Amino acid sequence: MSFGNWKPTVVVQGILWILYGLLLQPEPGTATLPLLMDSVIQALAELEQKAPATEAGHSVAAWLLSAQASGTHSPLHHFLLEGKHLNITELDPPSLSPELRGLMGEVARHSMQDGKEYGVVLAPDGSTVAVEPLLAGLWAGLQGHRIVNLSLESTATPPDAGVTFPDLGNSSPGLSDASPDVTSVDVRAVSPNVSTKDLDVGATSPAVRPGSPDVQASSPDTKAKLPTAVDSLLVVTLAGDLGLNFLQGPQTWNHSGLGAEGCWDQLSVPRTFTLLDPEASPLTTAFLNGALDGVLLGDYLSRTPEPRPALSHLLSQYYGAGVAGDPGFRSNFRRHNGAALTSAPTLTQQVWGALILLQRLEPAHPHLQGMSQEELAQVATHATKEFTEAFLGCPAIHPRCRWGAAPYQGLPTLLKLPLGFLYVHHTYLPAPPCTSFESCAADMRSMQRFHQQTRGWADIGYSFVVGSDGYMYEGRGWHWVGAHTLGHNSRGFGVAFIGNYTGVLPSEAALRAVRDELPRCAIRAGLLRPDYALLGHRQLVRTECPGDLLFNLLRTWPRFDKDVKPRTARRASGISKRRPPPTILLSTDLQ
Repeated sequence: MSFGNWKPTVVVQGILWILYGLLLQPEPGTATLPLLMDSVIQALAELEQKAPATEAGHSVAAWLLSAQASGTHSPLHHFLLEGKHLNITELDPPSLSPELRGLMGEVARHSMQDGKEYGVVLAPDGSTVAVEPLLAGLWAGLQGHRIVNLSLESTATPPDAGVTFPDLGNSSPGLSDASPDVTSVDVRAVSPNVSTKDLDVGATSPAVRPGSPDVQASSPDTKAKLPTAVDSLLVVTLAGDLGLNFLQGPQTWNHSGLGAEGCWDQLSVPRTFTLLDPEASPLTTAFLNGALDGVLLGDYLSRTPEPRPALSHLLSQYYGAGVAGDPGFRSNFRRHNGAALTSAPTLTQQVWGALILLQRLEPAHPHLQGMSQEELAQVATHATKEFTEAFLGCPAIHPRCRWGAAPYQGLPTLLKLPLGFLYVHHTYLPAPPCTSFESCAADMRSMQRFHQQTRGWADIGYSFVVGSDGYMYEGRGWHWVGAHTLGHNSRGFGVAFIGNYTGVLPSEAALRAVRDELPRCAIRAGLLRPDYALLGHRQLVRTECPGDLLFNLLRTWPRFDKDVKPRTARRASGISKRRPPPTILLSTDLQ
């Protein structure tokens, strides 16, 4: 093949191979760059500058193929991501600076050890992202939604065939179910050493564009069906790891540790990421963030015609103001867009199919040996249910360490959970809504200083604070008594929207987080009673909070307690009969 026949896609794919390949030849001690997504984007940009669509693309692709051949990627990655046309043997990779080589060698493989998480970077939106599943999604997307036909003859029915999946909102189209009608490879008797470059692997038609952050996807009740094919994009980013994580048995399903967060040693020049739960599942928040970003961006690339955007440009947009000028298509809204892109029934099929494929590729796998289709189906069902309920349908909450919280002054008082109330506030000051991590984190620090230094409180008063950047921010959290609703702090969680909502409303994404996501996940975790009531601050304390327009909207919410009248709630006649007022005020309630 002449160099002139190479397409830009080959160059971009080859650049991704280099990033994988750098892991195999790291230069210890040279990773002086901070572990930031901006540094990853810088590395991509440097590769792109040194890889024009001529001989550089030729050598870049060869470098990645060689890296994969000698690497330790999972059988699923090796089978599904190997380029079928890039059979090149000569290596002449473009060079990176020692700093960027060290960085990419450090972040290209996700792992956990001694309570630390490796292969992760800090993104501009304040989230932590695992690079490995992100790169896998980009590579799979550049190849297209390749379908692998499982061609199984089993008629097994999963034992939980009637499982009910969580309702995440209104229906929205997403990644189509893998269809057996697509030209594909039969893996009934695939050897672990088989290469896809010699096989005919079909591609699906492009999936739909992920929805805006104000549109939810549904996960309708469904009966699981035996999968006949898998989508490489979903398998290499999310489905494969979901299935493997839940293979250990039913005892892990209710205590999976899914979505654990962590803290960076410093935010300006992050180098070390320590998990808040040392016993966390490998499916940390950072890993799931990277997987969702890989799915969303891979889907976008698969539907984008040539010439495709440079990867550095695409990532700059996605982790910035939004891809192609769409503020809804950015990392801040990955959970919502992920729910809109694929349904729970589809994901169950993909997890199940990934386990079937891995069982075929690696018959001696210690956790898969001898497992029946019914057992694999049960693992897939529970894995998807846990992911959709405990992560995808929950609000993204930045922990205290992420926004730079000062220490609690004194000893916090523990709440007696579950609580029965959710109290809604607005901060009034700061008045403008915060729309970026930088501004929201600064507002959090400002409010904490005011509460501690001016009010004399032990900490910021609110349990949680809602920004207009797609994130919630942990205040006193789920377990500490707050200082938000005088006389009632020990009985409910105080949630505040940053801004003044007397004449305007918060964004729909912010409203959805408080109305739907936060209470749903708190109830599931046993932190909030299923019969909880929602109240505006003014119903319990003489105040204008949470603002006229916001309070009028709260009146329309299904859990709003209309029996508690504004500004008269502290008198017995104004309290709901089914929730008698306290007769003794705790000392912690006097703030």
